[in-house]
Amino acid sequence: MIYLFLANGFEEIEALATLDVLRRAELDVKTVGVGSTSIMGSHQITVTTDMEQSQVLTDNMEMVILPGGMPGTLNLENSPIVTTSVRYCFEHDLPVAAICAAPSVLGHMGLLKGRKAVCFPGFEQELEGAELAEGFVCRDGQLITAKGAGAAVEFALEIVRMFQGDDAAQRLRMTMQCP
Repeated sequence: MIYLFLANGFEEIEALATLDVLRRAELDVKTVGVGSTSIMGSHQITVTTDMEQSQVLTDNMEMVILPGGMPGTLNLENSPIVTTSVRYCFEHDLPVAAICAAPSVLGHMGLLKGRKAVCFPGFEQELEGAELAEGFVCRDGQLITAKGAGAAVEFALEIVRMFQGDDAAQRLRMTMQCP
């Protein structure tokens, strides 16, 4: 199961574009509400999540995805379920993806040391120990990071590429008419 965590103040495009692309690829992804199953985004769009945080199981965890946005990123970082899930993924060599401000959560946890990463401009100092990369999306092993809302589809396609390979990602890109 791929868990996409949503906390109040999440960036809607980053979360929902990613969710849409992953479901088009028929990946098993569920949205997880931090604190509730009704979560309001940073632009006042309310989303009903598939499950609440207490339902997250590490037994079937395949990946964790953290969208950015403010104060969504801070709310993710303050959630013990989110940080426990992220740490579990790192300890078991499972993928973690974070976009916009959300890579700062990983930096604050000390998980980016020696890894390449990108984030929303202005958050670079929060990526403690990371080697800042170029481009809008960066993959370093099981870690995928991206700069922001405009990179959301590329971010999601990189996740598809990780699970299903480049051919599947390219087919999906063509189906969706991505440049």
